[in-house]
Amino acid sequence: MDFLCYHRDRPGSLPLRQQLQEEHWAYMDRYEEELIARGPTFSEDGELPTGSLHIVGLPGPAAARAFAFDEPNYQAGAYRDVLIRRWRNTLGRTMWEYPGGPAGGERFLVLGLGSGEPADLEPPAGCRDGLIAYGPLLSDDGAAWLGTAALVRAPGREAARALLTPGRYAAVEVHPWEFGGRR
Repeated sequence: MDFLCYHRDRPGSLPLRQQLQEEHWAYMDRYEEELIARGPTFSEDGELPTGSLHIVGLPGPAAARAFAFDEPNYQAGAYRDVLIRRWRNTLGRTMWEYPGGPAGGERFLVLGLGSGEPADLEPPAGCRDGLIAYGPLLSDDGAAWLGTAALVRAPGREAARALLTPGRYAAVEVHPWEFGGRR
């Protein structure tokens, strides 16, 4: 089962995150084979980290919660909250298999938080070249649609937001994002 874990930074936690960077990476190294995508999100100006995204294959919901809540930054209080949702990998690849590679262009995490009937279960036609990762957010048992998440290369926030069907979500978040991990 794949899970999306998005840790949102607590305001003012950058020094703590910097202090714990090696511990964070060492923790993630333990999941190297299971990671589908990872990386930080940033403020609108791209200057300050605002969160940390990980999409990871794990045995089930309990393992996903352990992964998210045992993470060193979470344990130290650097994050204000964490979103954990089952996720379906509609592209069938990892971010490292994305043909566009890790550099060039603006990249975004797009989170559409569901409301009502499922939408955007499959990638939009004509957008596959810019999609790094894409899939529905689901309940723990995979039965209920809770939204859609995408990592995308796009020419700006509005173009990234346009991936999701207007009016079908309770809320949509668009965060500048970059490929994460050791350099």
